[in-house]
Amino acid sequence: MKALWFHAALCLALGLPPPLAAQDAAPVAAEQPYSGPVVYRAEVIADYPHDSAAFTQGLLWHDGALFESTGRVGQSVIREVDLETGNVIREMAIPPSQFGEGLTHWNGELVSLTWRDGAIHRWQADTLEFLATREGYTLDGWGLTTSAEGLIHSDGSATLRVLDPESYAILRSIEVTMNGRPLRRLNELEMIDGLVYANIWETAYIVAIDPADGVVKRLIDLTDLVASVPVDGRDAVLNGIAWDAENRRLFVTGKLWPKLYEIALVATDAQVR
Repeated sequence: MKALWFHAALCLALGLPPPLAAQDAAPVAAEQPYSGPVVYRAEVIADYPHDSAAFTQGLLWHDGALFESTGRVGQSVIREVDLETGNVIREMAIPPSQFGEGLTHWNGELVSLTWRDGAIHRWQADTLEFLATREGYTLDGWGLTTSAEGLIHSDGSATLRVLDPESYAILRSIEVTMNGRPLRRLNELEMIDGLVYANIWETAYIVAIDPADGVVKRLIDLTDLVASVPVDGRDAVLNGIAWDAENRRLFVTGKLWPKLYEIALVATDAQVR
């Protein structure tokens, strides 16, 4: 029996109690009452070159192409990237005074956040031509994804917000919990099969959240993968989730990582209590 990887330091960082050991139980079946997230490990299927100077904030697979937004003042861009080579196909700069953040798509356009600059930008998806900016947005921008309801936005708190894709008005808020406790540091987002996948900032974990009620249904442990990435520095953290729905491929990367990874999720019998 492999011990539970959801270690005490992570629990402390997220304001959760220390974990118990893994229990002798199979992953929770969908029809059973919720008793905590199913824990998965990541199995690497393939790896691809990634720009090690890219401070990855948003990652997106859309219409057969890979897109990425990067951060840091004076370095933030929106780009289309060739998966196989890591080469930039086309790129547009975010205004140099701004810190780029999350990225998603809506109706043939890309929508990108900025961190604390109050600006949300829109770009033509097939050309990256700049289209418009909304100024004066009051929330911090962290992650962004698309759902049937609209855009889903994170700001590093335990609250996700569904936004109108045109006006950015808040349609509703989603309070995210794991085992009944608020889960903070929600960062880069991706919608996959009806669940919102979110990087937990400065950790080696991704969670999958039910947007109906905010409950974490899956906890994905990438500890081994993160430990294998040849990077230095506190800022080079796991960040970036992209889902190729047509081919059912899941990609992850991180800030300043030299590789982007295609992974498969393997259920374990570990439990978070």
